Amino acid sequence: MMQLTQTDLSTLEATATTAAAYLDACDSGAKFVRLDPTYYQACGRLLLLIFSATDANRSFPSLVKQSAAARDALESVDIGRHIELSRLAYYPQLSVILNRAAA
Repeated sequence: MMQLTQTDLSTLEATATTAAAYLDACDSGAKFVRLDPTYYQACGRLLLLIFSATDANRSFPSLVKQSAAARDALESVDIGRHIELSRLAYYPQLSVILNRAAA
């Protein structure tokens, strides 16, 4: 796994902040933001990708504290990790079947 530098983390934080701000604005019904479903979905995916590749609580604590979208994305990533670990540990046969179906 590649180690991220402080510059990398700063860039990711700026990108995540921009994505989260758009999601939060749309979710709150802000009048100054035009909802673009494709862009909204891209922002959500980007936030999930960034949070999956980093420890968001440690790397971006202020973003997580200030943004509902960031907290939701972090919770989704945490739930996904928990499910993946549980599936592999407690349901190995299910893991094999799901991997076959995904291929």
